[in-house]
Amino acid sequence: MSELSVLHYRSGSSYFHRMDARFKLLGLALLSMAGLQAGPIGLGVLSLLVLAVFFITRLPVLDLARELRYFAVLLAFVWAARALSTPGHTALELAGLQFSRQGLYEGGLICWRLLMIACMGAGLVFVTRSSEIRWAVEWFLRPVPLIPARRISVMIGLIIRFLPMILDQARATAEAQRSRGMENRKNPVFRLIKFAVPLLRRTFENADRLAVAMDARCFNEERTEPELISRPADWAALSVVLCICGVAIGF
Repeated sequence: MSELSVLHYRSGSSYFHRMDARFKLLGLALLSMAGLQAGPIGLGVLSLLVLAVFFITRLPVLDLARELRYFAVLLAFVWAARALSTPGHTALELAGLQFSRQGLYEGGLICWRLLMIACMGAGLVFVTRSSEIRWAVEWFLRPVPLIPARRISVMIGLIIRFLPMILDQARATAEAQRSRGMENRKNPVFRLIKFAVPLLRRTFENADRLAVAMDARCFNEERTEPELISRPADWAALSVVLCICGVAIGF
């Protein structure tokens, strides 16, 4: 039986589990924007913050690394492309390709920034219910004119709930095919087709069952809203986030 993806909400009693979802989203947005402008020292501070959050919330880091392995491959391509396209002194030459020192440095910073944003997003999903994220998104979008805040928040909530289901189904499909010796087939195209077809079929079947279940329960966008209450600890956390953003941008 396949284990659940780490990109699920896990109940807990930590400080970050109890935080107001609005402050979590705002903090994530601020830290992500600061991370895109941060240098090595600022990224180091953000990395320490992420590790501290993972330790407090007991997020399984090894499981998260396994979930992000394909994202790591994408980062490797980004790093290599940056190293090849940036002019500068040659630091490495491989198979006729010249990787510049400046490109390796800038590519490493870009990958570090993207990795921090991905880890912070995973941490948010780990400590926040999808319903809380939906309510927070609706609260932020409600003052914006000409935007259907309720509809957008429902869509975001469904996406957050459905993506882990797809990852779980992909892992279950891969394990089932591995048990049947699919790895012995040398043709990668054949293996990809045999993996993608059942995964897509089960994904569409789950989506169809979800739509039927929502329709049977007369689901609509007009639902009772929860009372969102901020506490002094939430404002204190936001102050800390602002300070960290200042340090990240300044260094």
